[in-house]
Amino acid sequence: MTNKNIKKVLPYRILYTMIRVADLDRSVAFYNKALGMKELRRENFSEGRFSLVFMGYGDEASNTVIELTYNWDKDCYQHGTRYGHVALEVSDIYAACQRFQEIGVTVLRDPGPMTYAVDETGHKEHIAFIEDPDGYKIELIQAS
Repeated sequence: MTNKNIKKVLPYRILYTMIRVADLDRSVAFYNKALGMKELRRENFSEGRFSLVFMGYGDEASNTVIELTYNWDKDCYQHGTRYGHVALEVSDIYAACQRFQEIGVTVLRDPGPMTYAVDETGHKEHIAFIEDPDGYKIELIQAS
């Protein structure tokens, strides 16, 4: 297979990340109100007994989104140790975390520099971590 043909068969864009949620309305409200995402699409599969809600900052044609999966007959999941987190960029990480605290979102790591990750220019990335209603970690990264 030539390099030109290989490019035709390789994936080229991340479409979405799926997470399972225990309470669909609570999770949709969190991703909308706390993180500013819009509900882009909702699908119910009565035979499979599950619902999907796609949340994001822009249309699915050109943006990566989060798929919230709600299985109607299951209300408890255990987090594995392999999954890490979703990362989101913010303009002002300190103001964002203050707002999160004011609206009751759990801030797991206060905003601040990552002292162990300094690039060649001496720039320290500022990060924070919050938690969604199902315990998924969300990293916030200060835009440079």
